[in-house]
Amino acid sequence: MALSLLSPIPPSASLSFTLSAFTASNNASSSLSPLYSLYLSKRTLGSRTATSILGGFRSSGNLRMAEKRQLGLMVSAATRNDGGGGGLDDLDEGEIERIGNQDEDDEELIEQGHVNTSSSSPERWDVLGLGQAMVDFSGVVDDEFLQKLDLEKGTRKLINHEERGKVLQAMDGCSYKAAAGGSLSNTLVALARLGCQSIGDRPLNVAMAGSIAGDPLGSFYRTKLRRANVNFLSAPIKDGTTGTVIVLTTPDAQRTMLAYQGTSSVVNYDSCLASLISKTNVFVVEGYLFELPDTIRTITKACEEAHRNGALVAVTASDVSCIERHYDDFWDIVGNYADIIFANSDEARAFCHFSAEESPISATRYLSHFVPFVSVTDGINGSYIGVKGEAIYIPPSPCVPVDTCGAGDAYASGILYGILRGVSDLKGMGDLAATIAATVVGQQGTRLRVQDAVELARSHAFRLNSSGVRTDVGS
Repeated sequence: MALSLLSPIPPSASLSFTLSAFTASNNASSSLSPLYSLYLSKRTLGSRTATSILGGFRSSGNLRMAEKRQLGLMVSAATRNDGGGGGLDDLDEGEIERIGNQDEDDEELIEQGHVNTSSSSPERWDVLGLGQAMVDFSGVVDDEFLQKLDLEKGTRKLINHEERGKVLQAMDGCSYKAAAGGSLSNTLVALARLGCQSIGDRPLNVAMAGSIAGDPLGSFYRTKLRRANVNFLSAPIKDGTTGTVIVLTTPDAQRTMLAYQGTSSVVNYDSCLASLISKTNVFVVEGYLFELPDTIRTITKACEEAHRNGALVAVTASDVSCIERHYDDFWDIVGNYADIIFANSDEARAFCHFSAEESPISATRYLSHFVPFVSVTDGINGSYIGVKGEAIYIPPSPCVPVDTCGAGDAYASGILYGILRGVSDLKGMGDLAATIAATVVGQQGTRLRVQDAVELARSHAFRLNSSGVRTDVGS
């Protein structure tokens, strides 16, 4: 059955349910049957008309070197003044915000008039992400540094306040890069940059919710996202400490991550979050949240609210070990609420309880019997999009790899962008996502750069126009 192409979403749209399907070409011409029979048999929709922005899926920066040195001096001095590691929390807010305002890429976005400076909220959010809000401090170290601190290279470890201070003290003299970090924020920033008001389309309204403290690091996080056109909407926690992740990169490009969760370990469901979700088209849940105590209740209530108001629910797998530790909780959400799932090949196999010998295409097909839209990346081997037992292969986009960290986050932004701009050719959507991922892999850092995003979006708009799809709807 041929699948119809859906027009982009007007900003105030309360999206209507359709049973149209998608065209999917995989080398030779191929087609997919509608996936709604599975979807409708799986759950009963809420009182509102189910909404669909998918048609046939589901219901309708780098700091300059001087600033790196400045931040390094600030951090090391604060650490020396407080042996317990709390000095980082006492950094002067003006200094943190000044550092946060010196991202050249964000300056370019602002200078070109692509940042919405209005204080008013849109009638609806295109995407709202719920995830861990943590400030990243990144530095380059050697293997000896890791050995001295008894750190296993390439792992992610939770640390306490004192351990954080110890590591930062050991890094005294190193230069740092600071960013509003996290896998989800990488995706949201890339999406916002792709959806900026640069090519005639209406800009996408992108937001994030989570937990930050009312401290300078919390202000830094909120400011950095805002300058990237992502609105952080959760109120700060007064008596808390914003979470941080220390990212130690060795010359072989392996990253060792030390996470101090701080306020990010508590994500509560309240009337404010419920109100935001009720005005959202796509609600994205970061998989790392499953690691936090009692968060499954928040995730469940948030997903229920999303479905009640006709939003699509997307879940990011985040990490194999996280899936293995919280397998039942993941499947409670994925099996009952997820319309979209993002995973790499290892994470997809973990969801399926498949061995490492099983192919990613098998995992993609299996998952697509339970989730209407499945996105599985497989590194240099390409990626797959799964719909109702079928899997479409997406070849990798050529690039010279520089830094693979953030590739999956970038790929997810391309899928979300394609959905929100009304693309129904799954192969084309996957090709766009693969190109965005390759662009990020070919640079240093995890964030899609502004100019790259603008060029990719323009190229994509041309393809939409060539297909006869209007790109000025709602603008």
